[in-house]
Amino acid sequence: MTADTDTILAFDVGSKRIGVARASSLTRLPQSLKTLNVDDKIFDSIADLVSEEGASKIVLGLPRNLDGKPTQQTNYVMAFRDKLNKKLDIPVYLTDEAVTSVKAEEELKAHGRPYAKGDIDALAAVYILEDFLHAHQEVS
Repeated sequence: MTADTDTILAFDVGSKRIGVARASSLTRLPQSLKTLNVDDKIFDSIADLVSEEGASKIVLGLPRNLDGKPTQQTNYVMAFRDKLNKKLDIPVYLTDEAVTSVKAEEELKAHGRPYAKGDIDALAAVYILEDFLHAHQEVS
């Protein structure tokens, strides 16, 4: 892929699953991609995904309390980012993920069809990427 059409990946990081979304840096339209199960090979799986997708950037949702204070999950995501930085040679950005999972679950419920927890995670990753792209118009 050329620099004009590379991919940005976003992750809704959990301790069991990671929702993944992608967007072309050209079209900047996030879409749900998949859910990864967290295991001892998760960083290899992410590296493979980065290569397959031609990703040039990663965005991680950063969870915090509603008052903005860090949580145990905030620390988990920060440690996750540090491991990704050691594994990959592309930038890893953090962006606030406030209520993205709640919003995703509400949207899925509104459709009235059955869904799994992984569907919530993947849709939350779409919202994380949307928020990032809106906040960082110059990042492409």
